[in-house]
Amino acid sequence: MRYTLLLISIYLSLTLDLSAKDYTTNPKVKLFINQMVKKHRYSRSKLEKLFSNVKYQKKALAVYVPSLRPKRKHHKSSKRKIGSWDHYKSIIVTKSKFPKGVEYLHKHRYTLQKAYRKYGVPPEYITAIIGIESHYGYNAGRYPVFDTLTTLAFEKNRRNRFFKSELKAFLLMTKRERIDPKGVKGSYAGAIGLGQFMPSNYKIFVVDFNHDGKKRMNDDADAIGSVAYYLKRHGWRRGQLVATRVSYPGNRYHAKKTGYKYKYNRASLKDIEPREEFNYKGKVHLIKLKRTHYDELWYGTKNFHVITRYNHSSYYAMGVHQLAEGIKKGYNEKYGEILR
Repeated sequence: MRYTLLLISIYLSLTLDLSAKDYTTNPKVKLFINQMVKKHRYSRSKLEKLFSNVKYQKKALAVYVPSLRPKRKHHKSSKRKIGSWDHYKSIIVTKSKFPKGVEYLHKHRYTLQKAYRKYGVPPEYITAIIGIESHYGYNAGRYPVFDTLTTLAFEKNRRNRFFKSELKAFLLMTKRERIDPKGVKGSYAGAIGLGQFMPSNYKIFVVDFNHDGKKRMNDDADAIGSVAYYLKRHGWRRGQLVATRVSYPGNRYHAKKTGYKYKYNRASLKDIEPREEFNYKGKVHLIKLKRTHYDELWYGTKNFHVITRYNHSSYYAMGVHQLAEGIKKGYNEKYGEILR
C-alpha cells in the first residue's frame, strides 16, 4: 500500500513538473527581468524563481489565438434567430442577478451608502457592476494571474505588448501590497477581484475604503469604493439620470448613427420622444438595442458614457443600467427605499 502511494506521489509530481514551463530561457523574458531589476529595483532572484516555474495557460491564450481553440462541429439549428441584444442580455444580465443583487446591496448597504456620499454613485449601479463583473464575488476568476499574464505576454498573440505592460503592473502591485504573485487568481485576461480591475488600474483607481492599510479588490469594501471612485474619476455626475427609452417611427432605426461614440442635441433628433419625463439638458447618445423583431432606442446621458469607460460597449452600459434599475426596484419592494 505504501509502495503504491509512493508511486502515485511520484507520478503526480512528474505530471506537475511537465505542466510547468521555464520562461527564464526566453530572451524576451531575460530582457524583461533585467528591466524590472534596473528600473524598478525588483529582486532578480525572486523574478527568476517566478519565471522558472510558470503553468502555461493554453485556455487563456486560445482566447487571442483562434488556432488553439478546439474545432467544433457545425450543426444545423432549428432555433429561431434572436436579436443581438436579447442574446447579450441572456448571458450578461441573467435573472438570478436581480435577487442576488438585492441581497448584496442589503448586506453592504452601509458601505454602499458611504461610497454614494463620497463619490455620488448610487448603490444600485455599484452593485450592478460588481454583479456583472464577478456575480457579486462568486466568480472573480480561477486563472492564476501571474501565469496567465506571463503566457499572454510572451507566447505569440496580437496583444503581447499590452499583456507585458499588465504583467509589469501586476508585479509592481504585488510588491507594493506585499502579496504573493503566485497566490492571486483572476480572469483569463488577468483582471482581478469583484470589480475585475486590470493590474494597471490598481495604482490609480483602487482605494483602501475600509482603511485597513491594504488595497484589495477581493474585499467587498475596497471593491465598492474602487468601482465608485473609478466612475467618479471618469466624470460621473451626482443625481444625473443614466438613460431613458424613447419612441420613434417604425420598427427599425437607421436615421442617425448610434452608440456611445456619437452624441446629439435633442433638437436635431426629430420624431424621437422620451417615453417618460426626462429632465436632461445636455447632449444625448442614441443607443440602439437590436431585438428580434424591432430595435429599442434609448437616450444615453453623460453618466451612460461614463459606464462605457468601464467596458467600451453600449450593450455593457445598458446591461449595467437595466440591472441597476431592477435591483433598485427589488430592494424598494423588499426593504423599502434605498438610503442615499
